[in-house]
Amino acid sequence: MKTDIEIAQEATLKPIEDIATQLGLTKDEWEAYGHTKAKITDKLIETKKDEADGKIVLVTAISPTPAGEGKSTVSVGLGQAMNRIDRKTVIALREPSLGPVMGIKGGAAGGGYSQVLPMEDINLHFTGDLHAITTANNALSALIDNHIHQGNDLNIDPRRIEWKRVMDMNDRSLREVVIGLGGPKRGVPREDGFNITVASEIMAILCLATGLQDLKTRLSKIVVGYTYDEKPVTVKDLKVEGALTLLLKEAMKPNLVQTIENTPAIIHGGPFANIAHGCNSIMATKTAAKLGDYVVTEAGFGADLGAEKFIDIKSRIGNFEPSAVVIVATVRALKMHGGVPKDNLKEENVSALEAGMDNLKKHIETVEHFNLPFVVAINKFPTDTEAETKFIEEWCESKGYKVALTDIYSKGGEGGIDLAEKVVKATEEKQGSVNRIYDLEDSLETKIRKVAQNVYGADDIELSAEAKKQVEFFEKQGWGELPICMAKTQYSLSDNPKLLGRPTGFTITIRELRASIGAGFIVALTGDIMTMPGLPKKPAALNMDVSDNGDALGLF
Repeated sequence: MKTDIEIAQEATLKPIEDIATQLGLTKDEWEAYGHTKAKITDKLIETKKDEADGKIVLVTAISPTPAGEGKSTVSVGLGQAMNRIDRKTVIALREPSLGPVMGIKGGAAGGGYSQVLPMEDINLHFTGDLHAITTANNALSALIDNHIHQGNDLNIDPRRIEWKRVMDMNDRSLREVVIGLGGPKRGVPREDGFNITVASEIMAILCLATGLQDLKTRLSKIVVGYTYDEKPVTVKDLKVEGALTLLLKEAMKPNLVQTIENTPAIIHGGPFANIAHGCNSIMATKTAAKLGDYVVTEAGFGADLGAEKFIDIKSRIGNFEPSAVVIVATVRALKMHGGVPKDNLKEENVSALEAGMDNLKKHIETVEHFNLPFVVAINKFPTDTEAETKFIEEWCESKGYKVALTDIYSKGGEGGIDLAEKVVKATEEKQGSVNRIYDLEDSLETKIRKVAQNVYGADDIELSAEAKKQVEFFEKQGWGELPICMAKTQYSLSDNPKLLGRPTGFTITIRELRASIGAGFIVALTGDIMTMPGLPKKPAALNMDVSDNGDALGLF
């Protein structure tokens, strides 16, 4: 089969004006970024506030493995399939980060015949949103250091500055740095560090803001550090929330593109689900809901990360609920969870597959806790045998779970018709409101414990001495009623990436808390999770090039 980029470059795209017209957008509601991309006005939700919202379908997955699950691919294929059965559907996804694109994970534009296009642009610079976030983040860093250099009227303690610089690339050497060296004219020396852009609080704020004024208000609440007497210092204290909003005003507008089958797709925002809340923007999801009868959106990694944060953070702030959930699983990944090494996944192994089903079962239990109807989507790979896919189908059916075998990678929307029909039926079965994992009135420690025990299956949690002090300090500041954003490895239900399947008898270690007051949540860092990843030994960048005609080469 052809590579993703070969398939993408052979596809026939409609002019973006046709896609906008297909959605009923007027000319003053969108602006073109070239021939195949556009920005949708951030005022659309307000102008269409009296119109009914489409049903939201949330796509999640089992715990990811190097074998691949294809959650974004299934999201794209499902959206295409739903349009094939005459359900007006808009896809809403996150923007890829250059870190994974150049590293090992790859892009986030789907795959095969279920891709959003133009995939080269989407996976690289797109419309510049991530660059705007990087710029705003680093402008704030520069303004903080300049304030200290110019006399420090706010009495900021340079040892207690929490705000870090960012770049949209995996670069482990920037995790800890020293700045301001070189004498009095070069600034005040202090320790600093870099996060990857998608871990920036400004990324989270962009994705959780419900409008331009809300964006400005949230930016003003960012706590950049503390004074010598340990009082929080905010962006509002620095009086720069207006400047940061100005840098982000165009990035606030959702991006409109299309799939290989010309299904409309809105791609906006890109926080990781292992170190941030892992969902595309509220603006994008709500805009899609105003433009379609159904919205297919995804949350990063497994249901223990992205889906939990979609329910407990994003949908709380956005004031909406999904009508159904799709849980993506693959034979390959389930065999890895059952103990098969990556090199042996092509061999049929039903017994290992059976052992790996415990991981799927735990994610199903989490979705059941949310009180949401769901469908298990088996994302078919060429090496899957009939015995293996049949085992998963029969396992699901024996427990009363809806299940659909999909072949959307090689067949596009046609390969997801069965899934689409079952998803539509599932959305009609939703009863009552969603159940959240915790109440906002719970203490911070209780919220963390509820997520660890109910979602991860942990026996308990253990807070480091520093984390205990931070819990006490944060609650004294009045931040105790904020949601919790868990930063945890995506590879395991535990905080140990080597414990695959469904581990038991483990404790989740909370080493540090971080206050993201502008975003509106408290981040709890578990295990050895890093907010600035590193590149692998052989980065994907080694395979990339550009042709004499300017075409991208080696991009998946």
